[in-house]
Amino acid sequence: METLIYPGPTDVLAAYGPLIAPRVPEAFDDRPYERFTVRPMTPTIGAEIGGVRLTGGLDDELLAELRRALLEWKVLVFRDQDIDRADHRAFAEQWGELEQHPFFKYIQPGQTDVDVVTLAKDAETAGTENNWHHDITWHATPSLGAVLRAVEVPPVGGDTLWADTGAAYDLLPADLKARIDPLVAEHDWISSFGRSMPAEAVEALRPQFPAVHHPVVRVHPETGRKCLFVNMLFTQHIVGMDPAESNELLTTLYRHVQRPELQCRLRWEPNTIAFWDNRACQHYAASDYFPARRVMERISIIGDRPVGVAG
Repeated sequence: METLIYPGPTDVLAAYGPLIAPRVPEAFDDRPYERFTVRPMTPTIGAEIGGVRLTGGLDDELLAELRRALLEWKVLVFRDQDIDRADHRAFAEQWGELEQHPFFKYIQPGQTDVDVVTLAKDAETAGTENNWHHDITWHATPSLGAVLRAVEVPPVGGDTLWADTGAAYDLLPADLKARIDPLVAEHDWISSFGRSMPAEAVEALRPQFPAVHHPVVRVHPETGRKCLFVNMLFTQHIVGMDPAESNELLTTLYRHVQRPELQCRLRWEPNTIAFWDNRACQHYAASDYFPARRVMERISIIGDRPVGVAG
């Protein structure tokens, strides 16, 4: 197989040729799935799961197989799931404690039930999720993942994209990996959510949610895979690095994650559900459908504190 060529030692953006990363670490349990079908969306990230109904609770065997599929594919898509909010919540609860989002009630009109966030977009309410990001990295324990349910979709557009940050790390040149492995970055919400919130709300919430530090390279707690863990929405700078150097390095990593070879793209249909591993991928909601209406409901699951390469 022809190998990936890098014109310079760290010029990752100038790379050309095949961009092929392993889908999972070598020790991953890759037995066939017995309880459902798997239709890959790309070679490394995203799969449509067939033969599963997300109502009535999942038995332990099915839940274990779905967990393995989530770790393998990072994004699981379930079509034709005509479920209500209670079913949605019940499915998410089988993966962990649900997350209460502290900011959406200030920036999303009418949002009150903040463990089920309704993302209603129309001609008057613009979609602003079109930045690559991991969810809630401004928190000490960012989300494990999120379950997104399509309630109303536009005739065309409004797709969601995900990028495999484990594959992104694997495809970096060795010297760049060595450079970023020990680094730590600061994450914050003031420059994103804070811009859309009343000043008094920002002042009240700031002591509860100070800026946090996370490793630039996160070790996935279940697979052991190294994953990039910086994103252009919430990452502020690399701790202890000259600002210009920090900006240059982060920009390089952000642009690398944006490579199409690292991504899958979902065209939504009514009653489609997507469940993704926030520890192993970033996502981006395309805002290309206005003035059409797009309504999604999202539930996220509390995760753990990210651990870096040095532990």
